[in-house]
Amino acid sequence: MIGTDGTDGMDGTDGTDAADGTDGTAGRDHAPVGFIGLGAMGEPMAKNLLAAGTPLVVWNRTAARCAALVAAGAEVAADAEALFARCGVVFLMLTDGAAIDAVLARGTPAFAARVRGRTIVHTGTTSPRYSQDLAAALAAAGAAYVEAPVSGSRKPAEAGQLVALLAGEPVAVAAVRPLFAPLCRQAVACGAVPNALLMKLAVNLYLITMVTGLVEATHFAARHGLDLAQLVGVLDAGPMASDVSRVKGAKLVAADFAAHATIGNVLENNRLIAEAARAAGIASPLLDVCHALYGETQALGHGGADMIAVVRAIESRTAGYGAT
Repeated sequence: MIGTDGTDGMDGTDGTDAADGTDGTAGRDHAPVGFIGLGAMGEPMAKNLLAAGTPLVVWNRTAARCAALVAAGAEVAADAEALFARCGVVFLMLTDGAAIDAVLARGTPAFAARVRGRTIVHTGTTSPRYSQDLAAALAAAGAAYVEAPVSGSRKPAEAGQLVALLAGEPVAVAAVRPLFAPLCRQAVACGAVPNALLMKLAVNLYLITMVTGLVEATHFAARHGLDLAQLVGVLDAGPMASDVSRVKGAKLVAADFAAHATIGNVLENNRLIAEAARAAGIASPLLDVCHALYGETQALGHGGADMIAVVRAIESRTAGYGAT
């Protein structure tokens, strides 16, 4: 998923409410909650569930990542099958559809038995079409499904300040919604699957184009000999300031390319957005320009750097102008 050290801002609308209406202990007196996928986002989310008193069983393909959760009080399942056997609600924070299908045993005879009677909560970012297909497969197998991508990155995840976008059958959404209280500052009910993922892709489209514009502005300023810290100060003092601009502006001034969201991650999100746009016959001209720039940045060897490294592609284009 794409994120920054500040959560992506969204105004409250009908169907939106603060995610602090409960104590986040749903499931405490019942079966433990399962959590699969303990990477940059999954680990802090799982820790916050534990801190709220939610009994938690975890599993991760890389077993070493379970250690911090064990120290915080989680139990570790021997494998994904064992986790599903114990848990009624299972959170998935996984990179793509293939990883999700693998832990669900989708496409194998074990799938129906593994998921039947469970509620699967998909918190990552995949294509809307994949999510629709998954929802149908789970329903046919007797499982409930909540599409729940989260907006924000690791630091908001650590602080319990993510924004959750929820879609699915109303009964299923209502049943798991209390679990998001310790994870999020706000939860937004988006209706039916795949509306939550479509909303997430719309948010990410804005994020990608906004950060790319900020990067180009700093490049423009730098090439004119302006003080970048002063530029960022002006932006921070004005009406365009946001958590995102403050964090990314500071990184640009410091030339800090340590990744919050990598170039490769941005390219994958760009692909998902473009795919959804094309499927609906929607033009995406700004996104298309960004896709080219982030692709050039990756080709220059910066795929693991923060998304502000797109400045390297812009610098390369500037150098090309000078050579003509």
